[in-house]
Amino acid sequence: MEPKKRPLVEDGKLILKGIGVWQRIMPTYVPYLIFSSVVNCLTPYFPLYMSAEIVNELAGACDLDRLLILAAVTVAGTFTLSMLSRFLSGKLEAIRSLSYTRHEAYLFDAENTFQYGHLENPEVALARTKITSVMNATGAGLGQVLSIPEEVLTKILSVIVSAALTVSLFRAVPGTDSGFFAFVNSPWVILVLVAAIGANAWFSVKLSTRATGEISDALKDLAGMNNLMGVYMRANGTDMHIFGLNRLFLADYAKYLLRPKWVEKYEKAVTRKSYGITLLNLMMKIVVFLFTAAKAWLGIIGVGNFILYQGAVQKFVEALSGLAANIGELRYNNQYLEETFRYLEMPNDMYQGTLAVEKRDDIDYEIEFRDVSFQYPRSDEWVLRHVNMKFQIGDKLAIVGENGSGKTTFIKLLCRLYDPTEGKILLNGIDITRYRYDEYMALFSVAFQDYTLFAFSVAENVAASDKIDESRVQDCLNRVGLGEKISGLPKGIHTNIGRDYENDGVDFSGGEQQKIALARALYKDAPFMILDEPTAALDPIAEAEIYARFNDIASDKTSVFISHRLSSCKFCDEIAVFHKGQLVQLGSHDELVADENGKYYELWNAQAQYYTEKAPA
Repeated sequence: MEPKKRPLVEDGKLILKGIGVWQRIMPTYVPYLIFSSVVNCLTPYFPLYMSAEIVNELAGACDLDRLLILAAVTVAGTFTLSMLSRFLSGKLEAIRSLSYTRHEAYLFDAENTFQYGHLENPEVALARTKITSVMNATGAGLGQVLSIPEEVLTKILSVIVSAALTVSLFRAVPGTDSGFFAFVNSPWVILVLVAAIGANAWFSVKLSTRATGEISDALKDLAGMNNLMGVYMRANGTDMHIFGLNRLFLADYAKYLLRPKWVEKYEKAVTRKSYGITLLNLMMKIVVFLFTAAKAWLGIIGVGNFILYQGAVQKFVEALSGLAANIGELRYNNQYLEETFRYLEMPNDMYQGTLAVEKRDDIDYEIEFRDVSFQYPRSDEWVLRHVNMKFQIGDKLAIVGENGSGKTTFIKLLCRLYDPTEGKILLNGIDITRYRYDEYMALFSVAFQDYTLFAFSVAENVAASDKIDESRVQDCLNRVGLGEKISGLPKGIHTNIGRDYENDGVDFSGGEQQKIALARALYKDAPFMILDEPTAALDPIAEAEIYARFNDIASDKTSVFISHRLSSCKFCDEIAVFHKGQLVQLGSHDELVADENGKYYELWNAQAQYYTEKAPA
């Protein structure tokens, strides 16, 4: 895949932006990188320079005291640089070992600011998968920005140091031989060497960029393998054993990793890059050797300086060639880096509002849906149409209807996960889009049916934080009927959920987990509480217990209760019946069930028959 053509300045800004990301999420990265680059640059040049000084002294005055001092400085300096190099290398390795976790945490943190619609967009989900897969498979994207800049900075410093050490090599001495030796001693040789070095660097860039692209293409299948491995690792072990699903995984594993064409393509690209750059550098070393040898033959440089210049010029060539290759790799990597930033910087089209939500001691809030209609993005189908209703603080509202009737969409609009396509939602008479988004969201506490619990302690899951009010956590657990069991555990509310990270964790049942999710909703203590099928995973006895406790659970809050079980809605003040995206009925259970032509009556009787009809003999 050919990389996008960008000006060098634009590429540089993109790379610096990536380095800035790592500096923010790992603040010690850049300082250690700079220090390590300086040490890595000096490590080969210091002994080279000191060796040249020692040889010059041996070939000249051969002063024993001076030789001993030079030897001591060489040993001490080399030892110090070696120890510093090992120390810094270890520090950087430790930093990079955390790079995947920090990279994922950075993405998660950014995703917390995404508008909800992005999270339900399959194209956005695909972009996220690609970023992670490419990072895992090839290190491309932010991964290469972490590893390559140290090499780049080391090589830049190496070019500067080697150039400074070899400036005197190009001075001309008049009256030397003719022919080849005269050319070696002339200024023209500088132009020839510069042209040769430039050509070497140019070919290195081309070779490296092409090989990097081929390697990236070859490893695309490995990205798919990473996705498959992730699914496999998250799969239920029981299903794996009973159904033998591991055979399916191994079949796909073979399909991805054991294809000869994939392996052959990868090996060719790696080999071509390695051999090609090695050959180019070898040719330049021959040229440099002939040039410095000719200078020594002419007596322009001494034996010690011959060693110094020979080593310095060759390192100059290697550093410049490697620098060119690294720049080519970084410029190629920018296509992945750009995709990462495009994902992270997706625009948030939700108007954030400027009005503060009134903090009322009496929590007296009124919500009104005024002629609200809604279409999901990328869809022409109306999910809700002309919905009009209002409810006051303290109301207990049930929302019922068949699947696809618009119940969940109603809740998403209420919580402002989406804004209406048409119409308005008002809070105390003011359009909710005018309120500050974060303050409006703070009014709602939701226990979703598809809740998520993490392998942390019960207390952390309830508080949704590592800052825990223990008495409040216990009170919320008591109110949902789980307090006694949790208190009876050895670690109480600090018991870990599951055994993913703690051997003494507890595998709670589905119903118990749902109660923990319900306790989390209570802990937030928001004026509006929304319960999405809060008893779906509970057995009949536990369900009856929750309903008996509902007034205590809901307290004086406005409660919105979504359920498929109409028998569980009888305690609500009002029941909103949705059908095909429209609010078709609104009233109490007794009022609605008395209307034999209404949708509620139809739904009630369809469910009631399973409780009233006798089972067949």
